[in-house]
Amino acid sequence: MQSRKILIIEDEASIADLLAYSLQKEGFEVRTAGTEEQGMRLVSEFKPELILLDLMLPDGSGYDICRAVSRDTAIPIVMLTAKSDIVDRILGIELGADDFITKPFDLREVTVRIKAIFRRIELTSEALELAEADETLSAGHDITICKSRREVLKDGKRIDLTNKEYELLLFMAENRGRVFSRADLLDKVWGFEFAGDTRTVDIHVQRLRKKLDEDGGVAFIETVFGIGYKLA
Repeated sequence: MQSRKILIIEDEASIADLLAYSLQKEGFEVRTAGTEEQGMRLVSEFKPELILLDLMLPDGSGYDICRAVSRDTAIPIVMLTAKSDIVDRILGIELGADDFITKPFDLREVTVRIKAIFRRIELTSEALELAEADETLSAGHDITICKSRREVLKDGKRIDLTNKEYELLLFMAENRGRVFSRADLLDKVWGFEFAGDTRTVDIHVQRLRKKLDEDGGVAFIETVFGIGYKLA
């Protein structure tokens, strides 16, 4: 089996080298970059399957990389940050980050989180293969999910979603009409190891509504007060 490719974008060489050494020991193929410019070049040339991204870089912000990568690709992003402020986490989530690890960190935790992300990707791929005969799913309101291509269409027009926006919409469409609490959705879509809180779900629901309910009608994701959300 071919090694998974990981790109580390971190300007502190000692941290980047330690992460690279640890991940290579686990069998991953690793490249490192110390600046935003080098990182974006390697995204194109190396074509990583996951990015470990430092928030503060000498020539720019990890947020800018996160925004660009999430807009153009489906590469999972784990942000490395010395900040634990919830505002920083919320901004990262809004821009498409899949997870956060706060410095100083335990290398074993980094490895576990990366393996968990790859495991979810593999499970999703297997589920899609099993569902090839039924590769499209209606989410109502003229919204169609093309599973095999991980695309969402509204009135036949493709809508760009981040990884987690897509996964949240797919999960709710597969369980249409069922009410889920925020904690349930956090567990089912992000996984038990996600170091976030239930506001993460609210943010993603708001973004899905904005992207998919542009006509200003009744929101296709309904708020069930005191409980959570359901797909109408």
